[in-house]
Amino acid sequence: MRHDDDTTIEDHDRGLAFDLPKLISRRGAVGLLAGSLGSVALAACGSSSDSGAGATATRPATTESPTTAADEGVTEIAYETAGPFPGDGSNGPNALAQSGVVRGDIRKSFGDASGTAPGVPTTVEMTLLDVAGGGTPLAGAAVYIWHCTRDGQYSMYDDDAAGENFLRGVQESGNDGKVSFTTIFPGAYAGRWPHIHFEVYDSVDAATASGSKLKTSQIALPPKACEQAYAAEGYEQSVQNLAQGSLDSDMVFSDGYAGQLATASGSVEAASR
Repeated sequence: MRHDDDTTIEDHDRGLAFDLPKLISRRGAVGLLAGSLGSVALAACGSSSDSGAGATATRPATTESPTTAADEGVTEIAYETAGPFPGDGSNGPNALAQSGVVRGDIRKSFGDASGTAPGVPTTVEMTLLDVAGGGTPLAGAAVYIWHCTRDGQYSMYDDDAAGENFLRGVQESGNDGKVSFTTIFPGAYAGRWPHIHFEVYDSVDAATASGSKLKTSQIALPPKACEQAYAAEGYEQSVQNLAQGSLDSDMVFSDGYAGQLATASGSVEAASR
């Protein structure tokens, strides 16, 4: 297969879950707020290409919460490449144009596909904040996430997964700026540290029309969480691949990952019940 592109887990009712900590910015306008729920902060400007070049755009701020970026020390998340398997129409297949892509549980395929991705159940949570608007929650925006299977394959592209579209989905942020996805723990494939891709759009309509992106980036998964998840059945190859790489040597995260490293809670046992 070609893919070039530390947090202790404790018992938790939702099983294995990911939050996003404070994100450090290199370019752009999306950051993360440290806290019990990871929060992605999205500034009110900038459509962009994956390289980080952007044009100014205005996004109305919401005032649903008194929380501000300045109060919580929010900084901006870096732009990162979408990689070779985005499924957003920029490199072949386009999941965003398919009916059913807007959903919270992304473990199953939708539309004409019918497969289900096996693996350790995992919840990914993010909260969009409008940095330019003072750090208030950004309601009505859309997050598209995608990641590989426990075997390291991407739906719509790779081998047996080419006819599937699982592990891809879009969610609209609520008045509190939050989005949540139910998925499986991504596997580790040769050449990359385990990660989750995401794109942020101005709205669900913009996402499903493959419109201009406000942000494209990646979430790095915590080493201890990977080790424990990969002890589960079906992740045998991931154990080997994880041992051959590191966050410090990863082609994306080697220039700094403190601001993109997720936090994890829960246990494999609880997630698999």
